[in-house]
Amino acid sequence: HDVDISQVAQSLSETTYAMARISDDLQDTIMKVRMVPVSSVFSRFPRLVRDLSRKSGKEVDLVMEGEETELDKSVVEVIGDPLVHLIRNSVDHGIEPEEERVAAGKPPHGKVTLRAFHKGNSVAIEIEDDGKGIDPAKMREVAVHKGLMSAEEAAQLDDREAIELIFAPGFSSAEKITDISGRGVGMDVVRTNIKNLKGSVSTHSEVGKGTRFTLSLPLTLAIIDALMVNVSGQMYAIPLDAVSETTKIEAVRLTDVKGRKAVTLRGEVLGVVELAEMLGLPRTDPLPEVLAVVVIHDNDRRLGLVVDRLLERQEIVIKPLGAYLGDLKGISGATIMGDGSVILILDPHEVYLMATSKAASIAPGGAEAAKQPAPRPQA
Repeated sequence: HDVDISQVAQSLSETTYAMARISDDLQDTIMKVRMVPVSSVFSRFPRLVRDLSRKSGKEVDLVMEGEETELDKSVVEVIGDPLVHLIRNSVDHGIEPEEERVAAGKPPHGKVTLRAFHKGNSVAIEIEDDGKGIDPAKMREVAVHKGLMSAEEAAQLDDREAIELIFAPGFSSAEKITDISGRGVGMDVVRTNIKNLKGSVSTHSEVGKGTRFTLSLPLTLAIIDALMVNVSGQMYAIPLDAVSETTKIEAVRLTDVKGRKAVTLRGEVLGVVELAEMLGLPRTDPLPEVLAVVVIHDNDRRLGLVVDRLLERQEIVIKPLGAYLGDLKGISGATIMGDGSVILILDPHEVYLMATSKAASIAPGGAEAAKQPAPRPQA
């Protein structure tokens, strides 16, 4: 009877806050212990470039920057192989022979730059060469020659998509098979390994000037910040790194552009897709007049995802889906919430690719890139 409820509540709140601070400090300390500099991986590449330079008969200099950048130990252990493939590709395919470089007004020595730096809540690793660049027209030609697609499908690709063909399994633009390249394995391994790390790889190339591959990697594989959303009565998590903004858009503002819904948002045309439709989920209610939209970005490309409701931001622990569920498109893992429920985590890169291939398949004369029905991933 003598208990002061407000005092007990205040004391409990203070204790809870103190515990939260201690657990946050503990988490930060353990994360720091797991971090190691990328120099442990970079240190093996000067010799690799010297060997490749000797085998290919080209003079190539390697420049390394940002070796002190730190990454999770488990990430550092896996990025070695993808970087080897990318550097071999730059030396063999990118850098031209000395006489070609001199004729083009370039220095006789080729240059490959390997740099690491922090980008927001992730780490970017770039492999850049000053070689001949990737010719989109040649990429289309090789893809048709190798039987990866028809001439009509190749003609539908824009330059960016044509350059991305370099990551297709079995693709190689080398005229002859050598010790260094030409076997059609390598670049698809790069994309698979980076995807397994919940990262992404992008390519920027200018013909005659060079090529830059950018790997975007999470600082840690264990914990991410995520935005929770509700779609068709189920909750999903979208990694916060990939979220540009959230907004509300009136349904009447949507227009059709090349078989896909789009809206002009602050002077920029933004493609918009329904997340429920992408994931093959039944729509529980008709579309409201005002849509809740999450704008995600995949490198410099943006896409609006229509969801039923925007929920809170939350730190979540990533759990792999395991072999039983196979490789579900658009899903990168799962997390277990405080109440024991399982929430699936969306893969923004794959969601973007699914949206663009779906748009291409229903556009007039578009390639049927999305013949397979979307899976129904449900927690």
